[in-house]
Amino acid sequence: MNRIRICGVRRGDRDQGQVALEYIGFLPILLLVALGGIQLGWSAYVVQQAQTAARAAARAEARDPGAGVAAGLQAISPSLAAGAEIEPTKTRDAVRMTVTLTIESIIPGMGDLPVTRSAVMPNDDPEVTGP
Repeated sequence: MNRIRICGVRRGDRDQGQVALEYIGFLPILLLVALGGIQLGWSAYVVQQAQTAARAAARAEARDPGAGVAAGLQAISPSLAAGAEIEPTKTRDAVRMTVTLTIESIIPGMGDLPVTRSAVMPNDDPEVTGP
């Protein structure tokens, strides 16, 4: 006795597209995790650049008053230097430079975050500390 195939459907043929649908459903989660990893790396880079700029600016300002802001801007990448804010604070004994940069978000729906780093160096200005 011959079996008649109905509509050409064999056993197991119904599951052929299931893996593709599961992959398409999981793909947004994979993309979000990848963007999160990239955002974490970018955030660490911007924080490192802010700390580098603060140290360079404080060092330059302690040795040559008025040169700190320019030295801080030269110490960071040009793309970050455009939005950088560098503020000097001087006392008789020390120079503090505070650098604020913006961490731009690449994750949709997450806003930009400011990061602030500062560095303090002893004031080497002969006019302030004496010979």
